[in-house]
Amino acid sequence: MSKGTMTILGAGLSGALLSTLLAQKNYSVQLYEKRSDPRKFGLEEGRSINLALSHRGWQALGQAGLKSKVQEQAIAMRGRMMHSETGDLSFQPYGTEDQAIYSVSRLGLNRLLINEAERAGAELCFQHRCEEIYLKRGAALIQNLGNEESFVTEPDLLIGADGAYSTLRTAMQKTPRYNYSQSYIEHGYKELSIPAKNGDFALEPHALHIWPRGGYMLIALPNADGSFTCTLFLAYEGKESFAKLNSPAEVIRFFEQRFPDALEVMPQLTEEFFANPTSDLVTIKCYPWSRYGRNVLIGDAAHAIVPFYGQGMNAGFEDCRIFMELLEEHGSNYADMITHFQELRKPDADAVAELALKNFIEMRDLVADREFLERKKIESELHHRFPDRWVPQYTMVTFSDTRYSDALRIGKQQDKIMRRVMKHYDYASELTDQDYERIVTLLDAED
Repeated sequence: MSKGTMTILGAGLSGALLSTLLAQKNYSVQLYEKRSDPRKFGLEEGRSINLALSHRGWQALGQAGLKSKVQEQAIAMRGRMMHSETGDLSFQPYGTEDQAIYSVSRLGLNRLLINEAERAGAELCFQHRCEEIYLKRGAALIQNLGNEESFVTEPDLLIGADGAYSTLRTAMQKTPRYNYSQSYIEHGYKELSIPAKNGDFALEPHALHIWPRGGYMLIALPNADGSFTCTLFLAYEGKESFAKLNSPAEVIRFFEQRFPDALEVMPQLTEEFFANPTSDLVTIKCYPWSRYGRNVLIGDAAHAIVPFYGQGMNAGFEDCRIFMELLEEHGSNYADMITHFQELRKPDADAVAELALKNFIEMRDLVADREFLERKKIESELHHRFPDRWVPQYTMVTFSDTRYSDALRIGKQQDKIMRRVMKHYDYASELTDQDYERIVTLLDAED
């Protein structure tokens, strides 16, 4: 017996996972996606940033029984591998030896989740575009792009998992007193690649590679075929910017000066640079995430963020997990469930947006700074000595279920304390046992 009918707009990562979870719990699920089936045609080339899967994402995948299947295509990255302009390497572990984030293929994961949604019993409708939303009814007008016929779907609950430019959210924005903002950073991104070398990885595979260069950076994440997906984050305008790189010779010159060791392993650089688009980086905030209790937003439709903490997908998957837990709690009282869901998740969505923007500065500017590195050593030692009393912000965000809002708040407390500490010490080796005890006591006093 079906527990109820659910229509999901968008067959991206969050939409496909939520479809799977709902179908597994005997809900009748219809999933509509305007694009073609990625299992047949793939995703649009040159527009994806490789995915960094961490604890929150794994929790949601485990809820769907998919952890082992995803692990088969995931590569562990145990820390950051920093590349200096002279090609010197330095490795910064993310946490303890057993802690890692995982590089996964966006296309591979999307295909897997769509297969699982179908296997669980969800009805998948590709090349079906949402034309209009009827908010009070929780209904949507859908057009089949194949035969151009249109029909209305009116489920018990309409769910918008249709990304940063959501059709459902756009309808909500036209209602009175609706809060919405979008903000772009001055940087864009371009996808590049490092191919496999003699059938093997050209760089260390178990690391997220970063070339920090002050106002911009290059990163590289490993793929199962031995290649790396690279992303160049660079300002649109200015002295060093995409606007200045308008010929193959200028691109080569720029990489020779700024990323010489990367250039050595990027034989297709200029071809990819001009073939792949330069894409925007946007933060989107809105509230409420529902109107009239018959619809709700999840994932990027509710809270799109920049990718610099690797939490966009993980936050969307956490939405799915919490959505299902609240659905179990509230049953068919969808209006109360939605109210609970948005009130719980909105502070965390705002917090992870702030964390992601902050981490961009850390990745591009600070990871090569001596004082910053010494501070990280002190914080790591604090966590080692007092694992329950001092947990680094990165650990809270990436390797725990700590609410994003709590991680942001505690991280700010830690930052205030560490600024005081670094006024008195140049190196972590200067601190005594008593110093570490005093530092952690300061954090206890903050609480």
